[in-house]
Amino acid sequence: MTSDGPRDLMTASTDAAELLGDAPLSAAEAGYVQAARAANTLRGYRSDWTEFSSWCAEHDHEPLPAAAAAISAYLTTLAGHGAKVGTMSRRLSAIRFAHRLRDLPDPTENARVVAVWEGIRRTHNTRPEQAAPLMPPQLWDVLDACPTTKTWKTPNRPKEPHLAGLRDRALILVGFVAALRRSELVGLDVADLAEHPNGMVIQLSRSKTNQRGDVDELVVLPRGTLPRRCPVAALQTWLEAAHITDGPLFRAVSKGNRALERRLTAGVVNTVVQAAVVRAGLVDEAQAGGYSAHSLRAGFVTYAHARGASDRAIAHQTRHRSLHTVGTYIRVDTAWDDNAATALGL
Repeated sequence: MTSDGPRDLMTASTDAAELLGDAPLSAAEAGYVQAARAANTLRGYRSDWTEFSSWCAEHDHEPLPAAAAAISAYLTTLAGHGAKVGTMSRRLSAIRFAHRLRDLPDPTENARVVAVWEGIRRTHNTRPEQAAPLMPPQLWDVLDACPTTKTWKTPNRPKEPHLAGLRDRALILVGFVAALRRSELVGLDVADLAEHPNGMVIQLSRSKTNQRGDVDELVVLPRGTLPRRCPVAALQTWLEAAHITDGPLFRAVSKGNRALERRLTAGVVNTVVQAAVVRAGLVDEAQAGGYSAHSLRAGFVTYAHARGASDRAIAHQTRHRSLHTVGTYIRVDTAWDDNAATALGL
């Protein structure tokens, strides 16, 4: 057996038949096999499996089926080089997935691997790095810095609506108010929006916590009192300027200031947010990495809490299943709120 099989499956559904047994799969069956995992998950598995396979080749181990000693040594090597616990956990998931594809026993459940992994987690576990929250009043500065008018060096070419600026403005406002994950933002279609007297309702057919789409998740987008801070107005302005009536909601914009058919990728949302905070003067380019698409969701939770919203009300919008998870978003500066230590009179 070679290490290429699982990697190939993660690349194309046509390889599913080869990996899931001797009997070939029909095109429809192969398609469903590919749909069993989210595209981002498969890309991550592919990258992690390639890395593990390369390590095995260098250290004279078979990656499939992998021996417990190989996996424990691999984890020890990663820990020794400073890999994060989250990274190592993802690598284990890729190894587990590759073995299940071949209907092989899961080597990550071996007692040796479990013992080494538990020791690594106790020794090296650290708090996850959190993106800086983006919320008012800094959020208003970021929105105001988004360009709205496109000027040209070409003589006599009239000014036009700055499509990339209008898109970024709508993207940031919707991402903040709707508390959406970046994958959810770029996955939105015009058909997912429904008009409501109070604004709009976004219908998410799938999300990180609802990957099978068992239940439609509804997210509200209330109309703001000020047009320049209203997510509904920003979204409508973008759609009208870009002449978008159906298909992907947030799209790439050409250098010629035209909206393309191609939807944005999740990674581009990070770039949009980082460029926006630099443009607004919040940070310089060297510090922009502290912000990401997650800053919008984190900003919503932190700001809503500061405005008196309950954890349950916040979770209603963020769709967190656990109120404890919502609590992890509340930043250090809120630790002083309603705290008895401030009343000790020391």
